[in-house]
Amino acid sequence: MNNREEWLNSRAELVKIIKLLGFPGELGDEIARNLGSPKAMERMCSYLRNEKPKNVEIIVDEMLAIKAEIEAWKQKKESLEANAKYNELLMNGLSEGDL
Repeated sequence: MNNREEWLNSRAELVKIIKLLGFPGELGDEIARNLGSPKAMERMCSYLRNEKPKNVEIIVDEMLAIKAEIEAWKQKKESLEANAKYNELLMNGLSEGDL
């Protein structure tokens, strides 16, 4: 399965669950668009299946929490990569090609 198919399948599952909970499918489409990745949508689906929230605000809050966790993870990863490069620079110094 390619990335596009995976994204579409995850979106379809999210929309299906949203509808089963009694909300409009458009809500699921918007959540999928905001989350962006199949893994994030799968996390949202898991939350929806387990918690069965009764109002839109709770669903949107969870979507925002998932997005915040993903952003924090990305920033941590970038920071670790930058730190590793800095440590390498300290250990090896600059080469002529870096100047």
